[in-house]
Amino acid sequence: MELQDILKKTLDLGGSDIFIVPGSPVTAKVRGQMTPLFPERVMPEDTERLIRQTYALAKNRGMEQLLSEGDDDFSFSMERLCRFRCNAYRQRGTLAAAYRVVTFGLPDPRQLAIPDLVIDLSRQRSGMILVTGPAGSGKSTTLACMIDCINRSRAGHIITIEDPIEYLHSHGRSLVSQREVPADAPTFARALRAALRQAPDVIMLGEMRDEETMQTAITAAETGHLLLSSLHTVGAAKTIDRIVDAFPPNQQQQVRIQLSMVLRAVVSQRLVPTVDGGQTPVFEVMTVNSAIQNMIRDGKTYQMDNVIYSGSAAQSMLSMDNELLRLCKEGRIARETAALYAVNPDALRKRLGM
Repeated sequence: MELQDILKKTLDLGGSDIFIVPGSPVTAKVRGQMTPLFPERVMPEDTERLIRQTYALAKNRGMEQLLSEGDDDFSFSMERLCRFRCNAYRQRGTLAAAYRVVTFGLPDPRQLAIPDLVIDLSRQRSGMILVTGPAGSGKSTTLACMIDCINRSRAGHIITIEDPIEYLHSHGRSLVSQREVPADAPTFARALRAALRQAPDVIMLGEMRDEETMQTAITAAETGHLLLSSLHTVGAAKTIDRIVDAFPPNQQQQVRIQLSMVLRAVVSQRLVPTVDGGQTPVFEVMTVNSAIQNMIRDGKTYQMDNVIYSGSAAQSMLSMDNELLRLCKEGRIARETAALYAVNPDALRKRLGM
């Protein structure tokens, strides 16, 4: 089998991910299910050959980082077909790879069931908006939709810093500069510091990975820029705690104060299995009001869920459990699934009569 055959078959099936691991068949994730693309298992020499073909498609990128560091993250495209994000890595002394399908065109938030409340957050002119969730939950897609909304609605300079670049944004009402780590800048922190000298109006940071990047991002939001970024956390409270805990204890109270001033919203999302065998995104949205500001500053993040639930009733926020309940009542997800993904499973079971 050849790499292009694998990629084309995955697209024909509507797959979202591809896994090439020695000792197993090449497998695609299709509507949340793991689907072997070919019956035969691939051996280490097969995976190395397919990964070398991947690097050939990436162009101007060598395998040095993969061979020296043990993993490499990059993107490539098949002409007139699709873009892919690849993470090549070593396991058990052999090479393996995971691929994510990224369409050429920008996603339509309505088709992806992204609520208007999430897209409307892009109207903010300054501060920090965080999109959070597990790996593969669609954070990059949500951020791309928000950047596209800004690009179409107002003039300015948008800078994206990604590893790797997934969605390609053309210039609209705004100018869009897209920088890739490490091809265009060695680290997120370096690219973010440089972005502050590039007259940005909006900065989209693919991920906040370390203390230095987080501190620079907070500073950028303090100085009048709109900063959008993502974290691998679930829920607003855990997101706040994750950021604060990244700093030494003697700095944490200052970070809480800074966050309470610059944070505008936290969007948490998860992909949930549907009754028809597919998946649907479920969102929680916490918009920062005076009550949330006080909780962040005082370290009382455990009280946030109650405020989100109350705000959901007033339609200024979205509660994860309320959204799961809605999908369950619409017959789109099973009651057991709703309870499994709930923030407060016991309370949701009672509301579902389980």
